[in-house]
Amino acid sequence: MKFRYNFLLSALCGLAFSACSNIDDDERLIYVEPVTEMRNVLIEDFTGQKCPNCPNATDKIASLHEEYGDKVIAVAIHSGPLGFAGNANNVGLKTELGDVYYNAWGIDFQPKGVIDRNGAALDFNFWQEKVRTEIQRSTPLTLNLSATLAADANSVDISLEAYATETVNGKVQLWILEDSIVAMQTMPDGKVNREYVHNHVLRSAPNGDWGEDVSIAPGDLRTITCNAPIAENWNKNQLSVVAFVYNEGGVVQVVKTHVDTKQE
Repeated sequence: MKFRYNFLLSALCGLAFSACSNIDDDERLIYVEPVTEMRNVLIEDFTGQKCPNCPNATDKIASLHEEYGDKVIAVAIHSGPLGFAGNANNVGLKTELGDVYYNAWGIDFQPKGVIDRNGAALDFNFWQEKVRTEIQRSTPLTLNLSATLAADANSVDISLEAYATETVNGKVQLWILEDSIVAMQTMPDGKVNREYVHNHVLRSAPNGDWGEDVSIAPGDLRTITCNAPIAENWNKNQLSVVAFVYNEGGVVQVVKTHVDTKQE
């Protein structure tokens, strides 16, 4: 729970020991009702390395992380005509999987974000208001996620525990992300930054593009496991896993964890 205050100051208070007085109502301390954080929120950020406005959306995600911490879970989905598949000289982050989601959501320009799969894709200028609304919705689902580098060091063992206080029917989706990827990015000034650091980049969906069916009865503890392959060009120390359950009403709950690379 956070408290935010906006302070408006009309003029400097004059001499020492004097006090400001007769402040108009519209210049007084404005109280903003605190947010009750009930759930995590998923942002599917449709982005591209050839998109000059996309770094501004990345900055918006950073500000949301500052405000809500790890309760905001962002996934960078490189896709569409402004995505870049790469060439001999430059790393590309666009994937066929990204285009599947891009087309399914009918994205018409980038950057755009789908928040909690509850409503249409939004321009990043509207993300803050939507996240504030979503984070206050209650959820009947508790998720506990773990991810460990497998003994062969070429895959990730994923385990997701799901507990519900009321019946939840839908699909469970697993995604592998990678952080700290240095690759080209077109910037807002039109220049290309070849040392740009890309984070939470969607790499794969190990249990299918749209996940798998799941039904959780009240009081039941369901465990979903998966062994996900790792591509040779991924940095194993920078991988994380996102897991979420969704249905026609949107995302019920979402969690994220870093892949533990320490092997016993």
